[in-house]
Parts: sequence; C-alpha cells; structure tokens
Amino acid sequence: MAAAVPSPPFPSPLVAAVDLGGTKTAGAIVTGGGELLARTEHPTAADEDAEAVFAGVARVLDDLAGHPAWPGVTAVGVGSAGPVDTAAGTVSPVNIPSWRDFPLTRRIAERLADRGALPVRLLGDGVALAEAEHWLGAAAGYRDALCMVVSTGVGGGLVLDGRVRPGPSGNAGHIGHVSVQWDGDPCPCGGRGCLEGLASGPAIVRHARAAGWRPTEGGPLTARAVADSARTGDGAALTAFDLAARALAAAIAGTAALVELQAVVIGGGVAQSGPLLFDPLARHLTHYSGLPFTRGLHLHPAHFGPDAGLIGAAAAALRA
Repeated sequence: MAAAVPSPPFPSPLVAAVDLGGTKTAGAIVTGGGELLARTEHPTAADEDAEAVFAGVARVLDDLAGHPAWPGVTAVGVGSAGPVDTAAGTVSPVNIPSWRDFPLTRRIAERLADRGALPVRLLGDGVALAEAEHWLGAAAGYRDALCMVVSTGVGGGLVLDGRVRPGPSGNAGHIGHVSVQWDGDPCPCGGRGCLEGLASGPAIVRHARAAGWRPTEGGPLTARAVADSARTGDGAALTAFDLAARALAAAIAGTAALVELQAVVIGGGVAQSGPLLFDPLARHLTHYSGLPFTRGLHLHPAHFGPDAGLIGAAAAALRA
C-alpha cells in the first residue's frame, strides 16, 4: 500500500474512500482537507463471478483497516461504476456483468463490522468525480459544470446552481449511456449507440484496430498504447482519438442544451492522453454546439487525475 503518512497523532476528521471501476479498485484514507494519508489498489475481476469481484474490494478494505490511522476513520465513501441505486445501496455496473443489484453498501459494512460500525455512503463514479472537482478541483469556480470519467467506461456527474446533483437514485449525469448514434451497436445497458461504446478506452482500441493500428510486438491492447502510437504520428491511432472525441462532443453539446453549462471537466485514464483527446474535442464542439448558450464551454482535465474518485467519495462521506 502506497502511503504518505504524517507522524501520529493523525489529523481529524478522517474517512475511508473506495473507488470501484471495471479495471481496478482503489482505496484511501482521506483527511477533512482532501489529503490522502494512504492509498492502495487491486485489480477488479470484472469478468468473474460476483464474489470474485467483491474479493478485490475486500482486499482494499483490509489494506486500509490495517493502517495506523484507521482508528480515526469515521465513515466510508464508495464511488462505483454505475448504474447505482443509492437508496437501496446496490450497484449494477454495465462493465461488471456479474454484479446486478449487488448489495455493495451492506457487504462493505459487514466486512468492516468487527472494526467498528461505520456509515457507508454510496455514489456513482461520475458523481464522485463531480464531488471532488467541485470541492477542490477544476470545477470549483463554476456553478454549472459537467464532470466526466472517460476510462474503461464513461460516466458523469452534474454540478447545477452550485451543488452536485446526483438525482433520486444517484445516477444523474450518467452521460456514458446517452445515445449518440441512433442506429449504432447494441450496448450492454440495453440501448444502442451509447457514448461509452464509442469513447471509452476499449472503444478507442477498437477504432484504432479497425483503422489498421497494430500494437508493438507483444504490446498491450490498451488506449494508452494507442495514445503512444498517436504521439508518433500514427494515422490510425489519431483517427481513433478523433472518433472518440467526436462522440464526446455530441454528448456534451446535447447536455449543454438541456441544462446550460459553463464548464466540462474530464478525468479518467483516457483523459491522461491530454491534447490527443482535448484538441479534437474542442474542435468538434464548435460543430455540435449550434445554439448560442451552448458555446464557449471551458474544457478542463480533472485536477485530481486518477485520485478524483477517491477524493469525491471522501467528500460525500465527510458530509454524511
């Protein structure tokens, strides 16, 4: 477990945070000022059965509970790939097929029961990003913003009138399952042509391979590998990022037409590609944002990078 640990006594208040995605599950102990005292992560067994997936969550919790600062933890915040049902405490991530209405809140509370009864606050990963970026990050200066996760999946959260608005079930802003291609491929969510199927990391790999890209001998089939090729001028790799950016632009412009936005903040692994994503996204937005009030959006990379979900889950737990 990676840690940046001050000497005891530890600052107060402290909360534990878990960020569960289709590729990895991360955890941290976080202070009331948003500082990570300790951080850990384990792979998510997304293609295995429900208990194998939860085993990764359990390992993260055990790592955190073994840290010297754990006795000061007062709550647990959990950001999960969605959709989620915050009222029921369940999750049904599209990219984790074995989890349908999985009782994640209850299972985490049970796992930690012998270490004290701690409240567990569940939120979607896109809402967690919005919590983090509106609290201390790139959306802090805006009253109306869309915050997005573009990674193994695509999620989002909305800041409207100065507050994060998760909606009744916790899924408001889940932009990854907005259809941007009405006759597109079927999506595991039941829709067609969803943004996630066109702009996620796996989608970028598919775009690149369809355009003729091939990884280096023995190299990984990942969006990061496509980005590495794009930086060398590989045309197929550049085409893949352009297609993803175009899909993102269509969805963002549609969202701006519905709720009026000042800014868009994008985090997640794909956002780490920087200008490869943001430059074509800005260009395509000029074509999709036709109405005057949808133009001039400020585009920002997430301030917290891969830790945004943890910071946001911690923010929600601190309020709870």
